[in-house]
Amino acid sequence: MTHHEETTVPADQHRIPLEALRQRLHCTGDGLSSAEAAQRLLEFGSNELRVRNETPEIVKFLRQFANFFALLLFVGSALAFFADYLKPGEGNFYIGVALLVVVLLNALFTYLQEQQSERIMESFRNMLPPMITVQRDGQISRIEARLLVPGDVILLEEGDRVPADGRLLEVNQLKVDHASLTGESEPQLRKMACTHERLMESRNMVFSGTLVQSGNGRALVYGTGMNTQIGQIVQLTKAAGTVETPIRKELRHFIRVISAIAIALGVLFFALSMVLGNPLIGSLIFAIGIIVANVPEGLLPTVTLALTMASKRMAKKNALIKNLEAVETLGSTTVICTDKTGTITQNQMQVATLVLGEREWSAAQSGLQQAEGFADAWAVMVLCNNARLTEQHYLGDPTEGALLVLAQRLQAIGDVAARFPRLHESPFDSARKRMITTHKAGSGQPNLACMKGAPEVVFTKCTHRLHHGERVEFAESARRTALELYEVLAARGERVLALACKTTDADAASEEGFVYLGLVGMLDPPRPEIAEAIDRCRSAGIRVFMITGDYHTTAESIARQVGLFTGDGQVVVGERLLEMSEQELSVLLDGRELVFARSTPRQKLQIVKGLQKKGEIVTVTGDGVNDAPALKNANMGVAMGVSGTEVAKEAADMVLMDDNFATIVQAIEEGRTIFSNIKKFIAYVLTSNVPEILPFIAFVAIDAPLALTVVLILTIDLGTDLLPALGLGRELPEQDVMKQAPRRRDERLLTWPLLAMSYGIIGMLQAAAGFFAFFVVLHRGGWVWGVELATSDLLYRTAVTSFFAAVVICQVADVLICRTRRQSILSAGIFRNKLIWVGIAVELALLAAISQIEFLQPFFGTAPIGWFEVSLALPFAAAILLGDELRRCLIRRDNRFVQRWLTW
Repeated sequence: MTHHEETTVPADQHRIPLEALRQRLHCTGDGLSSAEAAQRLLEFGSNELRVRNETPEIVKFLRQFANFFALLLFVGSALAFFADYLKPGEGNFYIGVALLVVVLLNALFTYLQEQQSERIMESFRNMLPPMITVQRDGQISRIEARLLVPGDVILLEEGDRVPADGRLLEVNQLKVDHASLTGESEPQLRKMACTHERLMESRNMVFSGTLVQSGNGRALVYGTGMNTQIGQIVQLTKAAGTVETPIRKELRHFIRVISAIAIALGVLFFALSMVLGNPLIGSLIFAIGIIVANVPEGLLPTVTLALTMASKRMAKKNALIKNLEAVETLGSTTVICTDKTGTITQNQMQVATLVLGEREWSAAQSGLQQAEGFADAWAVMVLCNNARLTEQHYLGDPTEGALLVLAQRLQAIGDVAARFPRLHESPFDSARKRMITTHKAGSGQPNLACMKGAPEVVFTKCTHRLHHGERVEFAESARRTALELYEVLAARGERVLALACKTTDADAASEEGFVYLGLVGMLDPPRPEIAEAIDRCRSAGIRVFMITGDYHTTAESIARQVGLFTGDGQVVVGERLLEMSEQELSVLLDGRELVFARSTPRQKLQIVKGLQKKGEIVTVTGDGVNDAPALKNANMGVAMGVSGTEVAKEAADMVLMDDNFATIVQAIEEGRTIFSNIKKFIAYVLTSNVPEILPFIAFVAIDAPLALTVVLILTIDLGTDLLPALGLGRELPEQDVMKQAPRRRDERLLTWPLLAMSYGIIGMLQAAAGFFAFFVVLHRGGWVWGVELATSDLLYRTAVTSFFAAVVICQVADVLICRTRRQSILSAGIFRNKLIWVGIAVELALLAAISQIEFLQPFFGTAPIGWFEVSLALPFAAAILLGDELRRCLIRRDNRFVQRWLTW
């Protein structure tokens, strides 16, 4: 068996006797020898998660040629080479080479951008620990975790991340946090005995990717790499189909339409030229010209660069984009499904309230130390606790850490744990919902038992309560009062624990006869910027649903605090989802304000798929391994960079480096801007197609001299147009971008209004400017209609250069009007986008070079021109600038005709 193969690990590892497991793994309890480990490494492969479907680099590169754009340019190049073969020396060979270079540069540029995106994510490969302590050759040593094999014995200490699946050989108060794997927030105490029929539920196992919260232990490794529980989830995630991004669909549609237009016009006018009696070679050159003129060769690199620039801007705002096309998907988002802890809240549990006796105290209130029963409650908070204070904060469970932080602030903890050594612990779990510890008090004194847990559970264990320092019966009326106080705290969104204690002679206290001391209410406070972020989503027409594993009272309270609920919001408990039909879920998901509480990852996936069936573009946040399928299936998966697991980050399209919901909203604004900027770019590059095509049509249809050559068309598309187009990709958001509804599902990059503006109005004005300059120059030179003009004639080359100059001058006006779709150019800041002005400067410099530098003129077929020839296009450029400013003014005034027919 090679390391490329994966074995099926039996599911009874937790049930069979340890000796039987050792025999199955052909090992002893003292670990392997180095030689045996090396042999098994060859057999089983390295202990690594293969999180992505590996594709050879050459295949990735060749894929860049498998698009209609590239194929069209290949056809154009082939035609140019064929034309050169038929009639050498006409410059067609250079046109063919230029088109091939365009295809190659497009492919290379896109491939390199994808490579850069992949490399960024390499820094996140930290799900498995780099080093682990292992028992080999009868000695304890540190090795790389990737070198672990089945049969190894590993040593686990507090703070370690478990590197592989294993069966426990020894435990000492070992607690493991399974949140990354199962979503279960409470760390679980490990045991030697099998405690459950299901492998994942049994306490005698440890699993790859989970975190040791406290204690230590030894485990026998039986599953590594992809043959682990986490590996199975990775396989499930890899098997999920990739959701095609809206921008990819739109670009494919755009390329198809433009290519169809190019081919149809090329074939049509080739046939027309032949019918009119033109020679084959002339007709072929004409067809090449039509095709080249229609294809915006700079589209793919410009779009890729625009996406790259946006992703870099987002990285500065703590949003790391893995897939460039995903930037735009964010802008299409109609629903955000967000988790609560750490995304909407700060993930910093703090004690907010203490209830001692029947009085409520704020945790920040002075005089708390003198409150009735404080000393006993303080002792329970410190002793019934597995967290540890550090210089920075604390280590351990956030709930227990918050109790210690408060206790230390109110009264120095010192050596309390040493003075009351722990004799026994009955740990908290999701079934019993309470933790009991028993401590040795002083010599001759009974032991002290401390309990904390869910109030409804602790109340049933208490027979007495403290009243003025005395133990009195916990009567029904007192229970009702305590329950009412608990509900008040829960309704405020606080997580509530009850505290109790008793004295006992036993080393392991029983669960009865405790004395009720009071309640502790804890809050994970919302991030201060969240309310504004949610308000911006609402203005932008985006619904925000919160999906959390927390109780419905806490979820509702947080929802109200951050503005998720403005009216009659609805809280849906996970169990109710299980009972719903598909139709009922569909109706439910029409709601504007929904919070899903006590939800499982499977239910999260159910919600996402339900929304997608309704045509919604869904952005999902998640941090655990179990969130990975939902992240992968979402239109946009957003993983947490701080608290998120490696598998979640790999499944996601974007990683939040600050785990902050507000960052998503900023990213959505950037995504909307991207779509808008790509439309601006398309509007800009399509416009010059008209003055590029019409000279060929006039040449065939009315026997006019050819006003523009194929070489100059390529110069416009790849030279003068490219930098200004890139500048449009860097435009900042327009002022009202987050006040518009998400773009309609059927809104295309290429729309009829955009075609009408580019081809029907601005393009025609440019063509008119070009022909006006062309014929004025010819007329001034004494040319009359019908007289043949040689391509080497100085007058002809001057007229062609004047046509080219007119297109360039009008394109300067065009790039300025394309900067905004609704906003006035003046309010957008004329000089705000420096790259536009750099592009304009380069554009004009290129025009000057082509027309004035003598050794370039033969290749481009140009001649020197002066200010007169340049000025011929200025009235047309002014008409483009002023006319479009009037159009945008009418859009802002809600003019129905302009909004319907001329809003692109």
